[in-house]
Amino acid sequence: MCRLLIGLDVDPIGVIDWTAPMQIHVRSVPARPDCSGCGGPARVKQTIKRRLTDLASFGRPARLVWHQIRWWCPSQSCELKSWTETDARIVHGRKKLTDRAGRWACAQVGRDGRSVAEVARELGADWHTINDAVIAYGTPLIDDPSRIADITVLGMDEAKRIRLGKFKIKQWSTQLVAHGQLLDVVDGRDAATVCGWLSERDQSWRDQIATVTIDMSGPYKKVADTMLPDAVQVIDAFHVISNANQRLDETRRRVQQDILGRRGHRDDPLFKARKVLVMAAEHLDEQAEARRVGLLKAGDPGGEVAEAWQAKEALRQFYRLPDPDVAEAWLDELIVTLIDVHLPPEVRKLGRMLRRWRVPILAFHKTRATNAGTEAINNLAKRVKRVAFGIVNWQNWRVRVLLYAGKPDWSKLATINPAAP
Repeated sequence: MCRLLIGLDVDPIGVIDWTAPMQIHVRSVPARPDCSGCGGPARVKQTIKRRLTDLASFGRPARLVWHQIRWWCPSQSCELKSWTETDARIVHGRKKLTDRAGRWACAQVGRDGRSVAEVARELGADWHTINDAVIAYGTPLIDDPSRIADITVLGMDEAKRIRLGKFKIKQWSTQLVAHGQLLDVVDGRDAATVCGWLSERDQSWRDQIATVTIDMSGPYKKVADTMLPDAVQVIDAFHVISNANQRLDETRRRVQQDILGRRGHRDDPLFKARKVLVMAAEHLDEQAEARRVGLLKAGDPGGEVAEAWQAKEALRQFYRLPDPDVAEAWLDELIVTLIDVHLPPEVRKLGRMLRRWRVPILAFHKTRATNAGTEAINNLAKRVKRVAFGIVNWQNWRVRVLLYAGKPDWSKLATINPAAP
């Protein structure tokens, strides 16, 4: 019955339950070993009481006290002298957690997204003990070659990891995503590091990538041009429309400053119109449309904000066109219109952006590929960061993000050998 409660094929010695945490004393029941040096019979040299953090028992932190035997060889000619017994069912190497506690902690932090501190409190262990277990058991899972299969669409996007130093310098990481799975994270957001990651993959693996989805980032475009020259580069609608809304808001704020000489107040017409302007035109009812027209008439005498709003809506109409050829003609005409010198500078800036990224913008109508999956994975990465209140160490960041969003095969957790500390 005691063995069933402990859950290990060991010899239970006793339980001390008046201490905190509770102590469960056990010993292994191996046959007397032979010396691996000379083959002679071994003898017991001493017994070491090794305290290991175990899974909580009945809601209380528990310690498994393993009475570990140290053997010695009585032969004078043997060079081995003595050795300590090992039992992988209890613990691997010199780790401070039992094997089952380490695997459980890895699943709780990696798969379920719990904080290391929360799991450490539940087990009554130190933060570093739990984090070391997550790294040791999680690294073989994320480095499993079968985790990254053949892909046809690759997405790249950056995420702010943390701010470091006196001047709070931003530290970035690049997420590489395919088919809703985080393949890997790369330190920084420059082209060299991402190219280095792709160069480690086989050429046949890279040749299967037919589409690359990116935002309007020069380094990521350089990565695609260098490492995936045959892949079609696509910028989806979200980033393009977001850029148009930014230009619209910049126009509104500049006109506000030019007319009143200050920032907008709550009673100013353009300040009241800031939200209705960025809404889609088809989502405005008659009352909201009348409000938009009235506020622009009162606060935009030169019509510059209205022109920026029309440019944004014309760009949105471009994405509703089903025919790629019609969409190409529409975009070309829109670019010529927006870079006209008589339009507001923010609108001309939008036109120059469309001209610069014309080819990957048009590719959306042919491939219908988007960066939505990459943005969703970024949200998962940010959740890990929020739970941890920021992660400074790069290895901790990579392992925890990949365990949470990289879709490792968790069925293998019970069979893998933990990485060395």
